[in-house]
Amino acid sequence: MKILLTGANGYIGMRLIPSLLEEGHDIVCAVRSADRLSVDKETKDKLDIVEIDFLDEPNPELLPKEIDAAYYLIHSMSASTKDFDDKEAQAAHNFTIYVKKTNIEQVIFLTGMNKEGEMSKHLESRHNVAKILRKEGDFQLTCLQAAIIVGSGSSSFEIIRDLCEKLPIMITPQWVNTKTQPIGIRDVLKFLIGVLGRSECFGNDYNISGPEVLTYKTMMSQYAKVRKLNLTIINVPVMSPKLSSYWLYFVTSTSYKLAVNLVDSMTVELISKDNTLQEMLGIQPLTYEEAIQAAFDKIEQNNVISSWKDSRVSGRFRADINKYIQVPTHGCRKDIKVFKTDDPQRALQNIWSIGGEKGWYYADFLWRIRGFVDKLFGGVGLRRGRTHETKIYKGDSLDFWRVLLADKKERRLLLFAEMKLPGEAWLEFYIDDKSQVHQIATFRPRGLWGRIYWYSMLPFHFFIFKGMTKRIAHS
Repeated sequence: MKILLTGANGYIGMRLIPSLLEEGHDIVCAVRSADRLSVDKETKDKLDIVEIDFLDEPNPELLPKEIDAAYYLIHSMSASTKDFDDKEAQAAHNFTIYVKKTNIEQVIFLTGMNKEGEMSKHLESRHNVAKILRKEGDFQLTCLQAAIIVGSGSSSFEIIRDLCEKLPIMITPQWVNTKTQPIGIRDVLKFLIGVLGRSECFGNDYNISGPEVLTYKTMMSQYAKVRKLNLTIINVPVMSPKLSSYWLYFVTSTSYKLAVNLVDSMTVELISKDNTLQEMLGIQPLTYEEAIQAAFDKIEQNNVISSWKDSRVSGRFRADINKYIQVPTHGCRKDIKVFKTDDPQRALQNIWSIGGEKGWYYADFLWRIRGFVDKLFGGVGLRRGRTHETKIYKGDSLDFWRVLLADKKERRLLLFAEMKLPGEAWLEFYIDDKSQVHQIATFRPRGLWGRIYWYSMLPFHFFIFKGMTKRIAHS
């Protein structure tokens, strides 16, 4: 079959690509920027890639007519605390326009679990998307409704991981007693593949879930058990949703916008009503503890395919990151460090491993302070980390940076700052033909505050960047 995969560079989309290719399908990946599709060249050569922003005016001619089915994986929850529902509705409407001239027969939509009565704004938005797709689309819609998804790199897994690994004693809000029914990412993929082209699934909604109903508190306790951590959880009734959002934001790698929407959803009980699809497809889902162990198997093998953090980008990158690859010179301030290396291959490996668990090679405590300050001002902070220990792709997140260019042949890595700054900042590493490691920090200040910021940071830049470049060259 020829499959249209929207949200191809998102958490689920990136995992579906190898599964669909293994099944022998042809894939058309719809992405806002082809450069942000973080797959290797061999995989990319097997894909048809089209650049589409479903929030822009539709241009149906971009899609080939020979589309048999599509996965609708477009999500806007992390983009805003106010108007993400309008964006989701617009994207759904535009999607139906795009596929009208194709031969599409089925659309598979992964959404939140249905909840009778009061729903969070996020769940209401997702169900409104389903209504739009059904009403306006000339295709059969199959909705798979899940509560929370557990897997290496998933938002729920990484948030619980942040909380349990960093806080042996937790004072938590009352929503940790909310019941839900988590499902492992491996099982989600089985369901997504299983309903593809299956006529009895056309036009139907299905709950998909793991075998257990758990509270968030129980999930954290089970996580601690699997990881052999000592964990004490104390519930307090005084944490408002706003305070809870700040709590999640400062302790975990989530953005504040996403934290608000997550807390809103976490107060709603989501429990599966039936196992119809599970029985139809013969799938026996993993338990929560098994899903956690499976996630760490991937992490320990350094085989995490995708992370929710990589799909969270600054609004300036929504359309195109290419214009930031040309580092400007006019009106900019620069800090340049150069060190000779006796082992260029080792130095390149050091560059490719920078950030995340490895750190920044020099004065890591100052980088952590800078990350905390960034959090205070509403930035992404350092907790975002990186998806792979040694692999970097264009478009990846790397702590509070975004990868603009990662070219091993040219021995060059270019990063753009997503931290809160009074200007724009680039950080570049490259190794020249004389085996010299170059590190160039470029800052384009915005107004007086931008210039004050740059000159106030010069003393720190002098020894931090010097020490960092020296260790990259010689460690």
